[in-house]
Amino acid sequence: MKSTKDKSLMDLQKKDSSMVISPSKKKNKRPKPFMAFSSFARCNLFSHATPQNPKTLKQIESPIDSDSKLEEEEEEDQTEETIEVDFEFFDPKPNDFHGVKLLLQNYLDKFHWDLSGFVDLILAQSTVGTVVKSADSQSDNNNSDDNNNDNDSNENENENKQGNNNDEGEIFALISALNFCRYKEHKCIKELKQYLVSICKDGNTKDKLVKLLEEQDKYLGLLICQRFVNCPYPLVLKLYEALFDEINWATEDEPTEEIRDSYRFKNYLLVTKIFVNNNNNNRSERRNAKRKADQNEEEPIIYVKEEDEIFREICSWSFTFELSADDPTPSDLKNYKKMGLVMVVKAEDISKFRNKFKSLVEG
Repeated sequence: MKSTKDKSLMDLQKKDSSMVISPSKKKNKRPKPFMAFSSFARCNLFSHATPQNPKTLKQIESPIDSDSKLEEEEEEDQTEETIEVDFEFFDPKPNDFHGVKLLLQNYLDKFHWDLSGFVDLILAQSTVGTVVKSADSQSDNNNSDDNNNDNDSNENENENKQGNNNDEGEIFALISALNFCRYKEHKCIKELKQYLVSICKDGNTKDKLVKLLEEQDKYLGLLICQRFVNCPYPLVLKLYEALFDEINWATEDEPTEEIRDSYRFKNYLLVTKIFVNNNNNNRSERRNAKRKADQNEEEPIIYVKEEDEIFREICSWSFTFELSADDPTPSDLKNYKKMGLVMVVKAEDISKFRNKFKSLVEG
């Protein structure tokens, strides 16, 4: 059976796995602009963010002028710091449960549903899907296992049992695709379908959604891509390429015809989040905004994940929905409201997505 981890993902691991993330104060040469995407998307794509959890990352500190303690304190904020991260790619497995669940904890906003069962489905489907971990955390975990071998036999046995229940490294990203029909008897999928119908307020759109979920679910895939917000986009691109390659291979390599057919998707459904400008529907204010200089204009929509802008461009249909009021909005986005977004994309249009996303990331 072909293995994506031996092909496209290993290319990233060998060539692009060392991702250098720098603070925004470090000047970088910006690529040529992309006219097909919003200025916010381009800016967000090519800017760098400091990782949220640096515990597993190797840090390289650049020199600081040390003429005096006072000067050091004044220059502290201006110091350039480069953080190098080596990412590794793995098939999902049960030991990834807690890391994957953490990434998915707000997948359906504040809705109470069988999230644990949903995570179990993702981890059980090891031939289609990928989790990303840092090489350092994986190495530390292996070293810990080696040290356990030096303990007494009774202690070793207890620690091995405990290790089997623990996650093997922190999960930075996850991608997968689940067939609605194949897993329709599972509680989590039933609750997911109920949630989708309940948040769709437009009558015509709801009719299309119900028909898709109940009558066309045999060829409907739920496309899931969750990750830390500062995951490098070259890595995200490789994840999508690997997923769609794995889906194609699964239609040929899976052991039974039933499973092979479950990957012959005709449509993909995505659940994601965006920020919508509060003045987006006010025509007069939008006309006034157009009189401003281009650099002062606000985007009508900000996509949390840049690829969602492409998905929405090529999708068959979509709808937005309200999120919980207690979901905070960043202070720099005070003029925006966080909304949920559901999109349905034809499988035949995935090639368009791959080409557009590759152009956005690679230039």
